[in-house]
Amino acid sequence: MQASALILAAGEGTRMNSATPKVLHGVLGKSMVERVLDALPPTKATVVVVGSGREAVEKELARIAPNVSTVFQAERGGTGHATRLAMPAFAGLADDDVILVLGSDTPLLRRESLTDFIAQSLGAAAAVMTAHVPEPFGYGRIIRDSAQEFTSIVEEKDANEAERKISEINSGIYLFQKGALISALAQLSRDNAQGEEYLTDVISILKGEGKAVAAFSINDFREILGVNDRGQLSECGAILRNRINDELMKAGVTIVDPASTWVEEGVEIAADVTLLPGTWLTGTTKISSGAVVGPRATLHSCTVEAGAQVSESTCDQAYIGEGATVGPYTYLRPGTVLGPRSKAGAFVEIKNSTVGPDSKVPHLSYVGDAQIGEGSNIGAATVFVNYDGVAKHRTEIGDYVRIGSDTMLVAPVTIGDGAYTAAGSVITEDVPAGAMGVGRAKQRNVLDWVLRKRPGSKSADAASRARE
Repeated sequence: MQASALILAAGEGTRMNSATPKVLHGVLGKSMVERVLDALPPTKATVVVVGSGREAVEKELARIAPNVSTVFQAERGGTGHATRLAMPAFAGLADDDVILVLGSDTPLLRRESLTDFIAQSLGAAAAVMTAHVPEPFGYGRIIRDSAQEFTSIVEEKDANEAERKISEINSGIYLFQKGALISALAQLSRDNAQGEEYLTDVISILKGEGKAVAAFSINDFREILGVNDRGQLSECGAILRNRINDELMKAGVTIVDPASTWVEEGVEIAADVTLLPGTWLTGTTKISSGAVVGPRATLHSCTVEAGAQVSESTCDQAYIGEGATVGPYTYLRPGTVLGPRSKAGAFVEIKNSTVGPDSKVPHLSYVGDAQIGEGSNIGAATVFVNYDGVAKHRTEIGDYVRIGSDTMLVAPVTIGDGAYTAAGSVITEDVPAGAMGVGRAKQRNVLDWVLRKRPGSKSADAASRARE
């Protein structure tokens, strides 16, 4: 049977101490509510109860899950109250249809675990997902009888000494038959210390009515860990990082230091790739076999072909060809294409440009809006002057060109195949194939200028000694 889902996302998250709603805080590239939605198996309907930061949460939901419905909880009346408000959104379901109810701050949940829980729970009026945790303090305890059948949930404050020693806890994830849930919600009371309607009371009501209520334990308790503050957010991020890195290493990726290597789920990495310490890979990055990335490299939505190397660089939406080398201290901006065996070296910035096969931009240069052919070399401190204050213009560099150090290429300009430019030139006109472009004034030396203009300076003293 296909379940429906209700996600409770109205809480303020005061312990986050943030203007951002708690459920929108990110864990390895995705908001917590997106991670919960990703964990859901296919559903008949999905409803999210929103409250604090309503507009921001609804905007995020429209981006990541436009088919999800939302219900606004203006008054924070507890989990039971939020669930009751959402029931009209499930009006099209039959009474024996099931609804999965869960929070929005458990970013480590796996789809497989929820699928198993739903399958185990079918036939019961209600079921609760449980977990055995090493430190159960603060959680509601699961009470079972001598036959290990579920009997009740006892909250921490109400538990006796023996019950506090129980390691099985309530995860806050439930499955209900719709008819049973609506009936029990109508019986909820706010006669408690918090003055709220508790969803856990639904379990007690249904159990008291003699309806079938079950409890099933998840294998890995870390999946149900919730996030209430920045420390727990960081812990969940580290667990998710380790989970992804373990899968990559099992698939043949070498990760020298997993603790400092962060890889988002959308990244594709082939076997025999090496990731060095301090690597951060995000978006739709794809890395082919034999490539080496790091140390201290950040790649967002890049393609790195076989045998390429990227060291201590930041690359955003760039294509790095087979056997190409990048870094150290290189910035590849969107639209950069490095051909096979090309090089973008130290302190180089490239954007919206193609560097052809075997061409090199070794160091200290800026390349913007350019096409560089095959086997060309761009000398140190070259600047592609692509912007005139109003519009961007392109530079065309042919094959086997040699651009002298400290050249300014003022676009639009074309340097023909096999041409050279003299070091220190400002090139404002096209250079024909095989020509040498020279754009600099003839040097003249003003003799004794330092002695006349800077008398008594250390430079003047040095000059005087040299003349003697």
